[in-house]
Amino acid sequence: MPKMKTHKGTAKRFRLTSSGKIVRRRSNKGHILEKKSPKRKRKLGQKTLVDVADTKRIKKLLVSK
Repeated sequence: MPKMKTHKGTAKRFRLTSSGKIVRRRSNKGHILEKKSPKRKRKLGQKTLVDVADTKRIKKLLVSK
């Protein structure tokens, strides 16, 4: 059986931490920023963890075997 390939679309959007958690970028920071408050835009710039319910699915796409 051939090796599993890394899903490149997923690899560009997520990364694994050393403890095995998955980090993602927040949405809504791409455009239409005039109406958003500076505080909201700052918070959107920060990275956040992927929900536990989604980690198994994303790890399967990230980790090539």
